[in-house]
Amino acid sequence: MRDWLKQLTAEDAEVLRLVGAHMGVLASRDLKMRCAEGLDHSAESWAGRKRALTSLSSSRWAGAVTKASHDQWALARRCQAAHIRGLEAGIGMLRHRLSLPVGGRGSKKAPGGYRSRREWHAKSRRLAALEARHTAAVADWRAGRVRVVRSGKGLLNTRHHLAEAQLTESQWRQRWEAERWFLSADGESGKRYGNETIRVSPDGQVSIKLPAPLAGLANAPHGRYVLTAKVRFAHRGTEWADRIEANRAVAYRIHHDARRGRWYLTASWTCPVTRSVPIEAALAHGVIGVDANADHLAAWRLDTHGNPIGNPRHFLYDLSGNADHRDAQIRHTLSRLLNWAKSCQVAAIAVEDLDFQAEKTREKHGRRKRFRQLISGMPTGKLRARLTSMADATGIAIIAVDPAYTSKWGAQHWQKPLTSTTRKTTRHDAAAVAIGRRAQGHPIRRRTAPPHDDQSDRRGHRTVQADRRAPGREETRPRIPGPRTRSVPPGRGANAGDQCAQNRSGHATEHGFWQQDSFPLSP
Repeated sequence: MRDWLKQLTAEDAEVLRLVGAHMGVLASRDLKMRCAEGLDHSAESWAGRKRALTSLSSSRWAGAVTKASHDQWALARRCQAAHIRGLEAGIGMLRHRLSLPVGGRGSKKAPGGYRSRREWHAKSRRLAALEARHTAAVADWRAGRVRVVRSGKGLLNTRHHLAEAQLTESQWRQRWEAERWFLSADGESGKRYGNETIRVSPDGQVSIKLPAPLAGLANAPHGRYVLTAKVRFAHRGTEWADRIEANRAVAYRIHHDARRGRWYLTASWTCPVTRSVPIEAALAHGVIGVDANADHLAAWRLDTHGNPIGNPRHFLYDLSGNADHRDAQIRHTLSRLLNWAKSCQVAAIAVEDLDFQAEKTREKHGRRKRFRQLISGMPTGKLRARLTSMADATGIAIIAVDPAYTSKWGAQHWQKPLTSTTRKTTRHDAAAVAIGRRAQGHPIRRRTAPPHDDQSDRRGHRTVQADRRAPGREETRPRIPGPRTRSVPPGRGANAGDQCAQNRSGHATEHGFWQQDSFPLSP
């Protein structure tokens, strides 16, 4: 949760700058030492770094700094591993296409050879460059070397393009210094209001434990400085108040937005792990199938039999702009989706388990630049992570399904039947139905109605009906040999004289008894 520290005095802002700058220097030094240790890091070295920082700040400030350095190193390692996987995907695709003859045709799953000798030569040079990068990245990985820029590499590169960013050097310097300040404190259960370093009382009063060199700036006992501004958390404020009243751990971070000239306080805590519910209980009231796209989420509610109910819903979002705007768009979209699910009294949402990590390489899609930009812009990982966390707070289960052929089969079997004069069903809406049915364990192929003329099979038998012995099949029913209708002349067939084989009241003409289902679209 975040709130704006309003009505700060000039003295308050100066104290925050001094504390942030002092702790930021210590954080930079500690991060440098942690990166230099690499894989040789141990509990003893961690304790030694913390003891060295304690004399320059406090034991709790030192613990927060060392923990942040360790988390930053671990994050850099994960990003390094993802970079290596991306290089391996590109190298594999380059080697495959270079091994094919020039102009060779590809298949649905793999592209063909390059169009000309000139392109083949250029890609061979690119392969050598990627192999060199891969070798260097693997060497860094094995040695435990990471490269981290405090305040971000993007802001660092902006220094060389101030005219394009419409910034002056002083403005850039303010942002750079503000991002490198360190004003974060981890919570501690059992202590007063759950945090001893940055303490927030139930009435919103904020006080900070000053580092030892800045203890002379204190305006309260025990080396603390109390800000004049007060905070009030509108979102989940009741839950926050319950935690601090019980002295449970709450972490705080004070951040300065140099562009707006504002100070913000962010509160966070860890929620207990939610126990998973059985799939039968989650699907007891149906499911909502969601198809994620580049600019919207297509959702449709399904009943327990897999039949679409009502009309599809579209939740639009705009992923242009900066990272904060994109994150806000995703949160707003998912909030609308979860509110709709609660209003429908549905306890499960089915989404595709998408991952385009190996699909973003330009070596696989060649000159299809717009398509590569499309799949690269889809926030699949962020959507999945944020939807899981937000749904956990609302008690809604998330079911991840296999994304294979959901759009293709959904459009093939559901788009046309669900389209009417008053409703135009899109391919994405049909994919949402396919995703929901797959989560319920139903086949995507829909059940067709029996012949509508009469009990004779004038229109042909229902060949797309799945076999009753295999509910999960998506294939056609095998044909049973022998006469099947009354259109066979008398004397033909073994059951010609059998009255049960004729069209009589109370007798069935097919090998199995057919009865009209109350849910005509169910499997």
